[in-house]
Amino acid sequence: MTPTDFLSAAFPEPTALADVDLTGPARFFNRELSWLAFNWRVLEEAGNPKVPLLERLRFLSISATNLDEFYTVRVAGLRELAQAGNTTPAADGLTPVEQLVLINRDARALLDAQQKEFQGLRGLLEDTGISILARDQLDKADLAFLENVFLNQVFPILSPLAIDPAHPFPFIPNTGYSLALQLERRADKRKLRALLPIPAQIDRFVRLPAPPGKARFLPLEELLLVHLSSLYPGYAERGYCAFRVLRDSDLEVEDEAEDLVREFEVALKRRRRGEVVRLTISTDAPAGLRKVIMDELPVREDEVIELDGMIGMSDLKELVLDERPDLLWPAFNPRVPERVQDHDGDMFAAIRQKDMLLHHPYETFDMVIRFLAQAANDPDVLAIKQTLYRTSRNSPIVSALCDAAEQGKSVTALVELKARFDEAANIAQSRRLERAGAHVVYGFLNYKTHAKISTVVRREGDQLVTYTHYGTGNYHPITARIYTDLSFFTCDPALGRDATRVFNYLSGYAVPDRLENLSIAPLTLKSNLIDMIGREADNARAGKPAGIWAKMNSVVDIDVIDALYAASQAGVKISLVIRGICGLRPGVKGLSENIRVKSIVGRFLEHSRIVCFANGAALPSKKARVFISSADWMSRNLVRRVETLVECTNPTVKAQIVSQVMAANMADTAQSWILAADGSYARILPEGDTPPFNCHRFFMENPSLSGRGSAGAGDVPELTHSDD
Repeated sequence: MTPTDFLSAAFPEPTALADVDLTGPARFFNRELSWLAFNWRVLEEAGNPKVPLLERLRFLSISATNLDEFYTVRVAGLRELAQAGNTTPAADGLTPVEQLVLINRDARALLDAQQKEFQGLRGLLEDTGISILARDQLDKADLAFLENVFLNQVFPILSPLAIDPAHPFPFIPNTGYSLALQLERRADKRKLRALLPIPAQIDRFVRLPAPPGKARFLPLEELLLVHLSSLYPGYAERGYCAFRVLRDSDLEVEDEAEDLVREFEVALKRRRRGEVVRLTISTDAPAGLRKVIMDELPVREDEVIELDGMIGMSDLKELVLDERPDLLWPAFNPRVPERVQDHDGDMFAAIRQKDMLLHHPYETFDMVIRFLAQAANDPDVLAIKQTLYRTSRNSPIVSALCDAAEQGKSVTALVELKARFDEAANIAQSRRLERAGAHVVYGFLNYKTHAKISTVVRREGDQLVTYTHYGTGNYHPITARIYTDLSFFTCDPALGRDATRVFNYLSGYAVPDRLENLSIAPLTLKSNLIDMIGREADNARAGKPAGIWAKMNSVVDIDVIDALYAASQAGVKISLVIRGICGLRPGVKGLSENIRVKSIVGRFLEHSRIVCFANGAALPSKKARVFISSADWMSRNLVRRVETLVECTNPTVKAQIVSQVMAANMADTAQSWILAADGSYARILPEGDTPPFNCHRFFMENPSLSGRGSAGAGDVPELTHSDD
């Protein structure tokens, strides 16, 4: 099947669900179970023989990290509701208690599957010269080497603890990993229970000497067990277990916090001491130790997961070795857009020539950094405004803003303190910016600012020109190497005015009286989106071509899903590329027979948000209305966050989004899964001898249309063509 064949393929036969009330909650999938289904797809890549071996190990680590965060945030929230006696059902009709039961069953199966996958990968790694050893596999040379490692690199930071009335059970932080020990004094057979926290400050795996081309590792807990006699002299080990805790990591902030930064610092300390929501413990744990741990944390039996294997699989990322390129994805260097090269790296000149859309990571995120760094050092630049939701710890974006402020430019930075798990980093960035002389604002207490906007005001002749960047992803140069996102650069005056109105809204609560080319949440984005879906339905009822192509991470919002159902019933053909959570049930007769949903899980993390409306002509078409967004279709994004939906009107940018980005995503057959009406996902399998189409490979090999310069004009293929 070629990409064009796939795009033109008929929608699958609708499924009749005889026992489902399609007017009630059953028309939705449960959000939490849909997320678990996504993480199963991630884990499936760890077992995919077409993926390089160390990348498979990375997928296994990612699936473990994802599950940890799911428990510390989503499960923690449901647990609080259940303990409070809340019986309010979710959109699909399940109460918090009912959801927890189903989550517990599915998550336990997922954890077991992770263990099986690890055992298989461990054997394959051994075959390629990478060994993960146990202490009974060590020889005398290994023991001599490890003696030095233990004494000089591990022993100084260990805190072996006794557990008795004089030594109360210590606090174990979130993701804290420990050994619990049953010891016996050799002299008088006196029993001692002890705890040995495994320090998170050093690597989980200790590297051992190995011949050239080989790599040998010993888990840190195995090293500690080898040296118990140094930690507890005179004692013999009579039993032990390993355990790891996950704690409630959601934040609560007082509504009337006078000093938001200080309040968040206090809240971060509370997070570290949140209640335990999951205890993972060795299956062979001595009964006495197991009871003490459960009582002291404390946890209930249904919050305990026994594992026969490796605990804390997120640490496997340490074994993804750069020195083994034969076991990694082939090297890929992001492109510098030809148009920027044509202008000798001058971002402003490239943007003045024409609107430019860059597709990360295929086009380098360095262009976003260059945009701000050039602005900082340009004497004609007067002002810079920037939103910061997530960025790296030593952010070049923040450095450029600081340089600009120190050079006397007006710099305003909207720093979102409520970016989950990046709160502490964002507090540090805000203080750095303030020291440089930038105006730092924190937006709204009740809304997260998730919009990705940057503006640069430049004096050109006797006019002020606003250069604007709208993004679908964060201003984070590290994640931009693996997240697929869009960066839209423009000096269109209307889009510049819209961006300025949004910043005024964020810094001064000045609600925009009108926006020319932009919709923002929580004010207009959701209503405008539903109106445009409704217009497609009107076109279908009038006998005109009608279609919607959309791509995002998650679709959960009830009102948007119901609008899509109504459009489907009117005859609108709707194709969705949803990486993660999908609450919409596709392909159901009488409800959603004109909706199909796929998920792409591959080398890069699909993160861009796009929506295309046919607008009276068959997609793909020059008449289509094309938008990029910072928002997923979730209530939190559409109602409780500040988000953007930006219409792209430049013909080349539109063609790039519709005929390159969206067409390739929908045409992908190499790393795609199709969502069925019953909630199951099935991987697309190649047909016959036709090689599967991989959209990531297509983007790596073909530059973006709007970034072409004089050298590459006319050389970039599009997947689809239209005469409209």
